[in-house]
Amino acid sequence: MKNLWWRALGPVTLISLLLTGWLGLWVTPRAQQQGDFARLVYLHPAEAWVGIYLSFGTAVVASGLYLWPRTRRAAVDLVAASAMEVSVVFLVLTLITGSIWGRPTWGVWWAWDARLTSTAVMAVLALGYLAYRYSFDDPTRRAQRSAILALISAVNVPIIHFSVVWWKTLHQGATVLTPGASIKIHGIMAWTMLLSFIAFTLCFVWMTRVRYLIARRAQDGARTRLASAIAARQSEGGV
Repeated sequence: MKNLWWRALGPVTLISLLLTGWLGLWVTPRAQQQGDFARLVYLHPAEAWVGIYLSFGTAVVASGLYLWPRTRRAAVDLVAASAMEVSVVFLVLTLITGSIWGRPTWGVWWAWDARLTSTAVMAVLALGYLAYRYSFDDPTRRAQRSAILALISAVNVPIIHFSVVWWKTLHQGATVLTPGASIKIHGIMAWTMLLSFIAFTLCFVWMTRVRYLIARRAQDGARTRLASAIAARQSEGGV
């Protein structure tokens, strides 16, 4: 049953993404003020959800579990690295779609807005994390140092989340639910946006799993090659 679920995950993810695109582009109505540009609401928030909260959050939680001796496993470190790679992809997509949306809304492709800047900083931190991992040859040392860096980088998450509240910014506030608990999007638009969050969440799970499996195969292959090299050297010494 478990294998059936994993085999179905890819097709289900693809179907949900295609359905989101069809509803967002051709079924939902145009916005009164922003016209067709408002259709990015079915992409941009879901991408930010995955990049900032889901992927980055998974990497941070996995890093914390690795630093705790009772849950320290090589597999946990691979989950953290895999999730961080997925986070980079969605953070870049978030910045790109945000710029496309901002051009007709604000009149510029980029502004040093608090939320935009803090999101860009997170993308740099995530890239730095991945680069940092390649600076160590020892797997244990690499995993420990990378986990610490991930936890330190997590300080930026609440800054991004509350930036539109703490500072006066160009970026709009909550799209779906305001602080006063009033829903700002209704009908087919609300359902399409909900589907986009589900679709991109499934995409995150699929991408993270695939990247984890690739990393684990590479790790197992390296161990096999090392064992073969040691065995060959021992056989040479015995001749």
